[in-house]
Amino acid sequence: MTQGNAPDGAPASRWSDLDRPPLNVPALRRGLLVPGSLWTSFDVVASTGSTNSDLAARAAELPEGAVLVAEEQTAGRGRLDRSWSAPARSGIFLSVLLRPGAGVPVERWGWLPLLAGVAAATGLARAAGTDMSLKWPNDLLVTVRGEERKTGGILAERAGEDAVVLGMGINVSLRAGELPVPAAGSLALADAVSTDRDPLLRAVLRSLEHWYGEWRAAGGDPAASGLQAAYAAGCATLGRTVRAELPGGTSATGEAVAIDGDGRLVIALPDGTRTTVGAGDIVHLRPA
Repeated sequence: MTQGNAPDGAPASRWSDLDRPPLNVPALRRGLLVPGSLWTSFDVVASTGSTNSDLAARAAELPEGAVLVAEEQTAGRGRLDRSWSAPARSGIFLSVLLRPGAGVPVERWGWLPLLAGVAAATGLARAAGTDMSLKWPNDLLVTVRGEERKTGGILAERAGEDAVVLGMGINVSLRAGELPVPAAGSLALADAVSTDRDPLLRAVLRSLEHWYGEWRAAGGDPAASGLQAAYAAGCATLGRTVRAELPGGTSATGEAVAIDGDGRLVIALPDGTRTTVGAGDIVHLRPA
């Protein structure tokens, strides 16, 4: 139930929505900050501009495994500096601090956003009971009324010489009238069996800890850690006709056929050649 009246079923006050209780911080700390865990601190703020920016600013003083969560994020950023915003307590907005260390070559750090995608998709699928898929390189997709919709995004940013801040924004309880764009979705709109953010957040962080541990133990090798195969298995982009909108205003259209060892998308072009894409926007094209 909700209190108040507002357009599109939204509550009158951003803090009055009883369907969106605050996170249970003490319980989450008890469950996550345990001996031997990757997670070393867990902080929740009522509102901030960007959890990534806040955590990056403190990276020098924090150990690996610091977690920062916001109940509301007012200036969240996605790839290419795109904005990401949502109503208070309607999603999971978090950043974590990672230090892959000398055991993982810097050239393999580019796998971290893909690793986060695998972790989030598998954790959410278990905890929310919702089919999840990945759009290369860093979008989380759900199906809403037969259509693919973006319900989450991931952003990895360097913080100093030895750290990476990995951020996620996941739409959990957004209603149809609250979607920022028609292509957006949420776990609720995808008929999730649970939109309780506490178990969803625990599931994401535990899955992230597992995959990060496997990847780091393998020296960042995506094949040996199983990450490359897991990403390919969950990637909705593979096997599709796509248009890659590339830096500089060029584009390439063809079939997405593989994820290579560097995490790049391999596209088979109509002339029989292949090209690899390491950065750019990917558009899933409908069959002719």
